[in-house]
Amino acid sequence: MRPFVHVNCAMSADGKIAGDDRTQVTISSEEDKARAKGLRRKYDAILVGVGTVVADDPHLTLKDLDYDTNPIRIVLDPHGRTPDEAKILDERAPTIMVTLEGCDREWDCEEIIRAGTDRIDLGKVMEELADMGVENVLVEGGGETISSFFRAGMVDRYTVFVGGLVIGGRNAPTPCDGDGWVADGGVRLTLVSCETLGNGALLTFEPSR
Repeated sequence: MRPFVHVNCAMSADGKIAGDDRTQVTISSEEDKARAKGLRRKYDAILVGVGTVVADDPHLTLKDLDYDTNPIRIVLDPHGRTPDEAKILDERAPTIMVTLEGCDREWDCEEIIRAGTDRIDLGKVMEELADMGVENVLVEGGGETISSFFRAGMVDRYTVFVGGLVIGGRNAPTPCDGDGWVADGGVRLTLVSCETLGNGALLTFEPSR
């Protein structure tokens, strides 16, 4: 049985997650930032794509937790773009790098999973994570990574904070980027709850069955 997958992100009122040059923009309210921090404590692993690593260089850790209690950090990096000096490879928490079978890049990390030839095989990745004892994964972005999970039908919960600002820009990234539709007619979701958090709203969806 694959791990439970929860996608969590923040977007502007016009549906953008960053500037059109991928510059990070503060979208979440202080209340939502506290919620997101608490959410990380509930998951075995936090997953992002290499675009997030290159653009933001995040630690993806909780400062008050040590190596053994921080969630596992997972990076989807098909072509080996994560630099050796990236913060996600530091000693604050274990890291699993996921790349394509044909990528021979090595990193100093806990584990390297090679899955898929043209596109990362999320099914295989989830199987390997389950074998490692990972029961749930928090996916935090970016847009193409989130899109890949929706495309694979592997999103069990989707929470999105809609902040009170407009970013604009034809090419600004959205929560679900990538080539083409993820499914014919889109992926149908059921709104479970809506909560005001400061100057914004948290929407919680689950897949329609």
